[in-house]
Amino acid sequence: MKLSKDFKEIKGDASFRKFYRNTKKNSIIVFANKEKIKNLLIYDSINKILIKNNIIAPKLISQNYKKNYIEIQDLGKKTVYQIFSKNKKNQYIIFKKAINSLNKIQLIKDKKIKNFRNKFYLIKDYKSKILFDETKLFSYWYVPKRLNKKKIKTFNNKFNKEIKALLSNLNFKNDTFVHRDFHVSNLIINFKNQIGLIDTQDALFGNKAYDLASLIDDVRYKTPNSLKDKLYKYYLNTNKQINADKFKNDFDILSVLRNLKIIGIFMRLAERDKKRKYLKLIPYAWKMIDNRLSKNKDLNNLKLLLASNFPKFITR
Repeated sequence: MKLSKDFKEIKGDASFRKFYRNTKKNSIIVFANKEKIKNLLIYDSINKILIKNNIIAPKLISQNYKKNYIEIQDLGKKTVYQIFSKNKKNQYIIFKKAINSLNKIQLIKDKKIKNFRNKFYLIKDYKSKILFDETKLFSYWYVPKRLNKKKIKTFNNKFNKEIKALLSNLNFKNDTFVHRDFHVSNLIINFKNQIGLIDTQDALFGNKAYDLASLIDDVRYKTPNSLKDKLYKYYLNTNKQINADKFKNDFDILSVLRNLKIIGIFMRLAERDKKRKYLKLIPYAWKMIDNRLSKNKDLNNLKLLLASNFPKFITR
């Protein structure tokens, strides 16, 4: 793809996409010749739903689907992660702003929107099968690198059984808009000091606790447990109609499953895609898993299984 000199390539993420910023036009080109339906069509469709509900997300400027790119509004260069990397003074204030934005997102009821190819896109539900298959990325990519062949089959059988049991114990229905990667790297602070949302293409309708777990137990940005607890309490205080015990159950389960999935994804990125920089984040993912396992007796069976096979990371 040929672009004018005004476009400069910017650092991407773990996906197959490439991004180019045009500072003169205040726009970004998203280029994707792999998984282009998700990365171009669905991405814009989800953004349209967010914008319709007064959530800040990139507006479509132009598209050339045949040539594998869309041009979208540039929300700005400052992600919350970048702001925190330079100054941690206002962490709690900004996190509260993110939770306020999450509360607004969770009011969305729209599931259907017309995409730029004039066809309707319907957001799917975050069914237990999807959560189960995602969690199995841990046993598929990480486990073979850490356990011998004799142990792998036994572990996987027990692991699958425990994950299915935990999924059956979730309380909340799949009735809430879930970004799925609601964390500081995907939150942009715009010039009006408002929070905008990027990387929305994986959104589904799922459990109310999922995005809060993404934000509080974010593998890419370390926060002390005291701040995690404070943010969790702030969310509950702004959602007093929620049954706190049921929500805590779902939050802990989804946080653990999410971080097991992430460990599997990071190992896959290292092995399959040769992106080994993600391996350094795995110990912190384990630390957060251990933290949640220690705070919920209903997770005891999974804790014992992980502790007996990965004693380096899970406390007994």
